[in-house]
Amino acid sequence: MAISAKQRVLSGMRPSGQLHLGHYHGVLKNWLKLQNEYECFFFVADWHALTTEYESPQSISESVWEMVIDWLAVGINPGSARIFIQSRIPEHAELHLLLSMLTPLSWLERVPTYKDQQEKLSNKDLSTYGFLGYPLLQTADIIVYKAGYVPVGEDQVAHVELSREIARRFNYLYGREPGFEEKAELAASKMGKKNNKLYHQLRMDYQEKGDDLALEKAAALIASQKNISMGDHERLMGYLEGGGKMIFPEPQALLTHIPRFPGLDGQKMSKSYGNTIGLRENPNSVQDKIKTMPTDPARVRRTDPGDPDKCPVWAFHQVYADDGLKSWVQQGCRSASIGCLECKQPLIDAVLKEQEPIRERAREYAADPEVVRGIVSDGCEAARDIARETLEEVRSVMGLSYK
Repeated sequence: MAISAKQRVLSGMRPSGQLHLGHYHGVLKNWLKLQNEYECFFFVADWHALTTEYESPQSISESVWEMVIDWLAVGINPGSARIFIQSRIPEHAELHLLLSMLTPLSWLERVPTYKDQQEKLSNKDLSTYGFLGYPLLQTADIIVYKAGYVPVGEDQVAHVELSREIARRFNYLYGREPGFEEKAELAASKMGKKNNKLYHQLRMDYQEKGDDLALEKAAALIASQKNISMGDHERLMGYLEGGGKMIFPEPQALLTHIPRFPGLDGQKMSKSYGNTIGLRENPNSVQDKIKTMPTDPARVRRTDPGDPDKCPVWAFHQVYADDGLKSWVQQGCRSASIGCLECKQPLIDAVLKEQEPIRERAREYAADPEVVRGIVSDGCEAARDIARETLEEVRSVMGLSYK
């Protein structure tokens, strides 16, 4: 991996209207943390939405703005992270096309989620190239920014691995530039006599002895050099690993624990299950939904003892309650000393408290849509500047730069 890109993170979400609490706890809270630790690019994946919603795309446009408002309302900071819309950066599509020329069809067909999603969405005709090729579009999304990290759950690791393989294949096919070794040696000399000697020793240890620790040390040494260009960084990494110039870094999965946030019925919270609480849902609606949540069926009467492990409300308490409240719920339910409505009230209070500042900030952004559009426009401009540079390099190495 080109270490110069390691600090760049890319992640996106399909526009599906206003988000729910599952999105907040599963994705957005992680984004809030990442934006303070990395150079982050967060994008609205509207082209990806079309891979399954191509027959009814009318809702996508409205959903884009609702979702961006949710991002801003929870605290995604446009000063720390680039927020942009995928389709506004045509370089994503061009790179997707160019990558399709060198990606074996079998690589796409073996992606685990391909057949899995076809079965889950059997009511849709997904026998399209767009659906088959969406992991390739994901690869273009990632490597057009030379992102080093992609935050994913375990079920998405295979997609990042595919991106790594495609980046590796591209580098193998197009990474050899005329006089590569001479240029790499010249780049090494720019590090100074001491670092040059250390680099060559570590390179030898890695290439001749397979010493992975030497590879890590050499990569860190390259990353620490402030007086050499991005191109020289990539040449030194390629020379170190025995290849050519690293045009694309191989993205790494930034494995994050994405909790299975419970829905109102105990299943995973999902719009398709109709068991959600909107991120900025009306407080009265939130109260009504929680008050009418199903509980342990054994508690027919107030005096019947229950088992929290059989109750969807307990799953919510595991997210929102502290240890003291959890103990109160466990003891009170099993002894029938508290009723189900009593058990639900602290949960209602916790959810409403969490939502209150989000709803308030969302109202402010919704009341001034030009501010939201301006934030997205700035993000698109910043993202496209990087994407343009990448495509210029790609066209050049692929022989498509006609000057």
